[in-house]
Amino acid sequence: MKNQAYRMAMLFDFYGDLLTERQREFYDLYYNEDLSLAEIAENYGISRQGVRDVIVRAEAAMTEIEDKTHIIRRFQQSKAAIAAIDAAADQLLRAVDKHSYNDVMLDGLARAIKENVAKLEQE
Repeated sequence: MKNQAYRMAMLFDFYGDLLTERQREFYDLYYNEDLSLAEIAENYGISRQGVRDVIVRAEAAMTEIEDKTHIIRRFQQSKAAIAAIDAAADQLLRAVDKHSYNDVMLDGLARAIKENVAKLEQE
């Protein structure tokens, strides 16, 4: 993945609901709200090390799930494939226009591909 912050955000987006309430809360405060371990510890009346342990366990749990399921990896591969299909449909539409084929079937197919790509991107 691109970098650590991006990786943590993706893990949380995909697997955050599988964490305990405390893990989810501390993880969100640390990574999304940018609170320090000391600030979280002070707010919850526990040690900085206690906060760190909860966050490390949350990271490990989500990483383990990704290592087993590869859902994020497959999601990223699907997005890349969809982008490639969309680009190919654009090229087809440009070719039809450029060469004045006026081929209704090719134009219709390219537009159907574009519509389906748009639907996939919304999901």
